[in-house]
Amino acid sequence: MIVTSLSELVRPDRYPRSSRYDPAWLLGLDMGPHPLWLLEDLAGGLELRPGMRILDLGSGKGATSVFLAREYGAEVVAADWWIAAEEAAAVFAEAGVGDRVEAVRAEAHALPFEEASFDAIVSVDAFEYFGTADTYLPYLVRFLRPGGQLGVATPALTREVRELGAIPPHIREVVGWEAMAWHTAEWWRFQWEITGLVDVTSARLQPDAWRDWLLWARAGAGYRAAGRDADAGPDNGAGAGADGDRAVIDMLTADRGAYLSFALVTARRR
Repeated sequence: MIVTSLSELVRPDRYPRSSRYDPAWLLGLDMGPHPLWLLEDLAGGLELRPGMRILDLGSGKGATSVFLAREYGAEVVAADWWIAAEEAAAVFAEAGVGDRVEAVRAEAHALPFEEASFDAIVSVDAFEYFGTADTYLPYLVRFLRPGGQLGVATPALTREVRELGAIPPHIREVVGWEAMAWHTAEWWRFQWEITGLVDVTSARLQPDAWRDWLLWARAGAGYRAAGRDADAGPDNGAGAGADGDRAVIDMLTADRGAYLSFALVTARRR
């Protein structure tokens, strides 16, 4: 297995803000592709300002919420269904942002918040699990103030599965039917705009997303192989551990950007 050193994850040329964060700390919170690279790129299409109240939807173990609080001075609500609020709160306290980030355990279809209570909602590598239904955007935008912003970074395909006629075998072998939720950027643009509830400000595929993902997957494999985080593993359908790492690396190496990418989509509530 080709292993990426942690030093290769510091990339100030492309991700200057993310490069301020210890890669080992991020790998300790690993649940998939590099969350801060995705968020930093996504945030370029948003107008995030100090004092904003931001919902980090599907916040996982909390790296993205720490980033939003530190880099943009936001007041963050970190909502996730799979990670206990106490576990996330401990991460926030250790990172020194416990006074600015509130951890909430919540299911994405039953959010316990008042309507029009957020200036922005962001979701990094999570929206594909709950946000593809036709009725979900109309539900979610209720929690945004008028003019509030929505930003999503989600796994994507360069062509729709329906157009291809099948999930490419090297992808299906790793993630199975879940790849049906990996849509093109233009699919997301239409899905959101047709509601008339938001104005889509950007919908694009991230350049060389597969390379970033592969770099991170190799680093994670090396980190776990060294025994420094035996319980961690990518939450990508392949399962944790060496077999899961190998499967993801093989998938990305076989694909080389032919089908796999990330869609970065931003919008404002009308």
